[in-house]
Amino acid sequence: MEWRELDLGNCSVAATLGLVGDRWTLLILREVFAGLHRFDEIAGHLGVSRRALTERLKQLVEAGLLERRSYQEAGQRSHHEYHLTPSAHDLQWVLTALLQYGDTHLGDPANPPVVLRHSGCDGDVHVELRCSCGHDVPASEVEPALGPGAVRIPS
Repeated sequence: MEWRELDLGNCSVAATLGLVGDRWTLLILREVFAGLHRFDEIAGHLGVSRRALTERLKQLVEAGLLERRSYQEAGQRSHHEYHLTPSAHDLQWVLTALLQYGDTHLGDPANPPVVLRHSGCDGDVHVELRCSCGHDVPASEVEPALGPGAVRIPS
């Protein structure tokens, strides 16, 4: 079976984009990764409309990427904070790859606006392609191959 014969109905890229593939969703996740958990903090920092933010937060909670937690300040009504689930933490490398790409190709690589640090040693964090043999792999040497879940387009 060749790539053009592949039924893309179970494509992992398409499924992930269906989950997080719009601008606001990824930016909301970026904000929560950075430590903003409250609706007003996220809305104010992003400049997103309250309606759009409400809709995206609801979708992220339903998708199991964010968890709502109640909090209440003295004399105030109850509100919610949004926290990452383990599933959302697994998307950190995707946001890191987007950051690296933007720094390298769209910004000033010598003066990035944000750097990611390992809290354990303060080293720089980055994404790399690595083969199971242990070698770093340039993107030009990565080839898609059909996996065990590949399905042929019905004739």
